[in-house]
Amino acid sequence: MLTDADTAADHTPDPLIELDALPPGILDCDAASLTRLLDGPTLIELPGQREPALFVSVLMHGNETVGWEAIRRLLRDFDAGGGDRPLPRALALFIGNVRAAAAGMRHLPEQPDFNRVWPGTELPETRIHGVMQQVVERMAARGLFASIDLHNNTGTNPHYACVNVIDNRYLHLATLFSRTVVHFTRPRGVQSHAMAALCPAVTVECGKVQDQLGVDHALEFIDACLHLARFPEGPVPAHDIDLFHTVAQIKVPTDIDFALPPASAPLVLSPTLEHLNFRELPVGTAFGSCAAETPPVDVRDEWGRDVTRRYFTCEDGELRLKLPVMPSMLTCDVDVIRQDCLGYLLERYDEHLPPRG
Repeated sequence: MLTDADTAADHTPDPLIELDALPPGILDCDAASLTRLLDGPTLIELPGQREPALFVSVLMHGNETVGWEAIRRLLRDFDAGGGDRPLPRALALFIGNVRAAAAGMRHLPEQPDFNRVWPGTELPETRIHGVMQQVVERMAARGLFASIDLHNNTGTNPHYACVNVIDNRYLHLATLFSRTVVHFTRPRGVQSHAMAALCPAVTVECGKVQDQLGVDHALEFIDACLHLARFPEGPVPAHDIDLFHTVAQIKVPTDIDFALPPASAPLVLSPTLEHLNFRELPVGTAFGSCAAETPPVDVRDEWGRDVTRRYFTCEDGELRLKLPVMPSMLTCDVDVIRQDCLGYLLERYDEHLPPRG
């Protein structure tokens, strides 16, 4: 059987599974069991009392189950899932990486990251790119009310929303989930950026996996979006939003060994690193110990430029900040660091809020 890696040069997409009803028994399946009923990425379009539809994507990362857990609970209350109430708005549900979910992984080794291959990506094309292109084309043809993509964090973070466009409608959608909102332009190829061309779109980060509060919050947010008739026309009041902007992504280069205490390596990360998330850190804050004279990390700004030496230095055997910053999504999960990144650096962005009329 050909894998995505084997066929990276083959632009023939895997077929997108398209359904107009929930498969019987699907709401009884947890994320790891979905492969019993679904062979791959699946788009399910359900009718509701209002059009256009709300687009909801879950399991873009197979080990981030909050979206599926929330949607399976919510749909039981409506006729589409066996309940006695009609959906207040049509729902287009996209279920992503079911094979990775079965393995409890972000993505399988032979797969690309499903949230890096949407239109606008900079990654080499694989068959999954074609699936995401089909989804966007289907949704562009039918029209959408809004789009939400649900994720978990690996590190300790508050619940927050992310937008790719500074626009009143997008910000109203984001603050319906949290007053903490992050604007970002990289990485490319994420679902929210692709859908932002069609409608207000957000990514919501719902805390760690298996945190019931995250599932409850995600369910409340989806339900609120389904019941929303329209977006307010005016701006979000300044006292109802804390807006940040992602200025850089931190990666550990593939040729750098790293570890957590008590192990030794050229880079030993602080075991409490993730507790620095969404805290405004002073100059000199240590991220770990390092044996090199130059920072053993790779920091890139939103244009892909190397800004490592702007933000980090090695002093007295420690990897330290050179500027005051606020990090997000810092994690000590070795697999996530290797597959994605160590975390991001943010700046306050409130001055970019749309002006009040």
